Amino acid sequence: MAFIDKTPATSVPPGGKTGVLIANLGTPDGTDYFSVRRYLGEFLSDRRVIEAPPAIWQPILQGVVLTTRPSKSGEAYARIWDRVEDASPLRVYTRAQAEKLAARLGSSVPVAWGMRYGKPSIRQAVEELMDQGCDRIIYLSLYPQYSATTTATANDQLFRTLMKLRRQPAVMTVPAFPDHPAYIAGLEKSVRDHLASLSWKPQRIVASFHGLPKICVDKGDYYPDDCERTIVALRKALELTDAQMPITYQSRFGPMEWIQPYTAPFVKALPEQGITRIAVIMPGFISDCIETLDEIGHELRDEFIEAGGEELTLVPCLNDTPMAVDLIEALVREACPPSWAKESGLAS
Repeated sequence: MAFIDKTPATSVPPGGKTGVLIANLGTPDGTDYFSVRRYLGEFLSDRRVIEAPPAIWQPILQGVVLTTRPSKSGEAYARIWDRVEDASPLRVYTRAQAEKLAARLGSSVPVAWGMRYGKPSIRQAVEELMDQGCDRIIYLSLYPQYSATTTATANDQLFRTLMKLRRQPAVMTVPAFPDHPAYIAGLEKSVRDHLASLSWKPQRIVASFHGLPKICVDKGDYYPDDCERTIVALRKALELTDAQMPITYQSRFGPMEWIQPYTAPFVKALPEQGITRIAVIMPGFISDCIETLDEIGHELRDEFIEAGGEELTLVPCLNDTPMAVDLIEALVREACPPSWAKESGLAS
């Protein structure tokens, strides 16, 4: 194996130096065909995401999928694109989270951010921290519920980076946080604040999590269990029943069976039951992104109205609010080993 020498531009202090790296899924650099194609090509080539043998999947991906899908996805990204920042909301919010966390932790604890797919990469974020003298990294992937398709592949990418370093930093990975008190408190406040801003009262609050092929669960992925932990805790905090806050799963892709119930058919059936005003919350996402703002905010809303619905409102994700930064700070401080906390001031 060829190693990449990476000598920090700033020497490591005698007692060591701890940095924080927060990671999220990723985003294309633009809404044009080729930017989206590059992003989808990297994302859909991940064996954690698409487990089909490459000999079978890659001809399909490089042929049909990457020929047709970038244009459609590009249109969806264009509908939600932040024109001021010239970036997707996910990139804008992740960067803001890192900046606000850095302000909380102080100059003695560098903070970097990276994306599993696209830019800035996990490798670039690791190098940024090492350039500031960090020999220890607390690594937080911003997925509340664990899945091999999210948390695990984000960890994989970090480990691939470490494999190419001659001088590796020590790393502490932060586990998923489906019912962490700070997360549930943030979700509760987000729901209450949003509902208070409406001139009408939703008859249901539908919780929509990102879907997962059922075969992944059959092989041992416990993602649905984590989703249940989140929704049970949130219902309790809001004093809602299962019927008042049902759980569904969105973003189904391909012909195989995914975990159910599926969000779109569930929501489209509500008007026939006399449910014409709903709110949708997406507790599987820390930050609003294409899956929340476009798939739910545009596509699902249109389908609901066409089926006879009258109102559909999105409960915003935590994004870069103080509640989001409170959560991230709590997770980092709790994960920091005592010996690291001593030199960095990160004791929880």
